[in-house]
Amino acid sequence: MPKVAVDGDIVAHNELVTDVWRMEVEARPIAREGEPGQFVQLQIPQGGFTLRRPVGIAEIDRQKGTVAFIYRVVGKGTKALSKLPVGSQINVLGPLGHGFSLQAKHPLLVGGGMGLSPLLCYAEHSQGKASVLMGGRCERELFWQKIYAPNVQDVFCTTDDGSCGTKGFTTTLLPELLRQGDYDLVIACGPEIMMQGIARIAHEHGVPCQVSLEKRMGCGLGACLSCSIDTTRGERKKVCKDGPVFWAEEVFDLK
Repeated sequence: MPKVAVDGDIVAHNELVTDVWRMEVEARPIAREGEPGQFVQLQIPQGGFTLRRPVGIAEIDRQKGTVAFIYRVVGKGTKALSKLPVGSQINVLGPLGHGFSLQAKHPLLVGGGMGLSPLLCYAEHSQGKASVLMGGRCERELFWQKIYAPNVQDVFCTTDDGSCGTKGFTTTLLPELLRQGDYDLVIACGPEIMMQGIARIAHEHGVPCQVSLEKRMGCGLGACLSCSIDTTRGERKKVCKDGPVFWAEEVFDLK
């Protein structure tokens, strides 16, 4: 799949909740080729930032030629990113990595925190075939419900404090959903400890599982080796080039 660096116009940029932003960029070559689960590297135009910032693709509009990203402000780089106005340009390198399997008839998406951003692209692509299980500390963190609702069959929620949906974690509700549903694929993205638990539960119920890993990525092209990991087979792989999506048994011990 071709990778290009595009100077794209920012056509929308707004704060969804405190410190969580949605940026939409016109980048036709990336919108044309991008798939759910892939990511891009954004070059912050001001402030002397040498390294690009990896961001998962949250939405693709092939007709408009735009891609959108939902990100949280966590440091100087993302803070500078949030300051970019509509109408300015940003250089976008992508699409990068390998995306999710698109063959499932009824996938269950499981996300926590900003892991729900790349899963949104899958939900939109699946055109109502998927359901989603989302977890957060409280109801405020599950602003994603309204965003996902038009694109999925069902939205299931868990919160640490019980303020929305089931009290507990995504792993609390997942066994019940897999027992009652006809899901043929589980796709997880979020904190690694959450994904490990999700993968083990899916394995116990005989449902294939894919996970999207997050590592520091200096180049996004597999050259700098900063995102290398050991697989369960003892192989060394690069999250940016061989992933970020892997079958769960490749990266987690499910026994």
